[in-house]
Amino acid sequence: MNPGHPVHVLFLCNSNAARSLIAESLLNQLGHGRFVAHSAGHAPTADGQADPRTLEALRSAGLPTEGLRSKSWEEFGAASAPHMDLVVTLCDESAGETCPVWPGQPASAHWSHPDPRAPGAELGDDAFVQTMHAIRRHVELLVNLPDERIDRLVIEAEARQIGTS
Repeated sequence: MNPGHPVHVLFLCNSNAARSLIAESLLNQLGHGRFVAHSAGHAPTADGQADPRTLEALRSAGLPTEGLRSKSWEEFGAASAPHMDLVVTLCDESAGETCPVWPGQPASAHWSHPDPRAPGAELGDDAFVQTMHAIRRHVELLVNLPDERIDRLVIEAEARQIGTS
């Protein structure tokens, strides 16, 4: 990682309409400029819109929603894309996908979170709030890493450990 520069993190999920957008908003808010979050999916929504329940959960928690949209992970494989330091998959399906080769070979980790949009999700709209709280715990662990733990190999090990907590 470049000392003095923010750590760029890409959160990946299937449609980039819920979990990855929640993680993006949380990290951008809690990272205080030390981290810059992005999100994408391998099958973004056709209209580019976030699930409205995602946006409502974020707004209710006082988190930013401006600019959040469902986008393809192909945007982040382009030469013009920001360099990623860490790529985190949030759903088991994306973890199993063949991801693009990210420029600069960023560290990677998997944080498994159930899809609040899944048919028959037990908690309905509350599933979005529960998912937000679960992802928040992981994001807080990441942002609380001391600077000396933000090194490519160290952050990969730390981020993978966060996914198991």
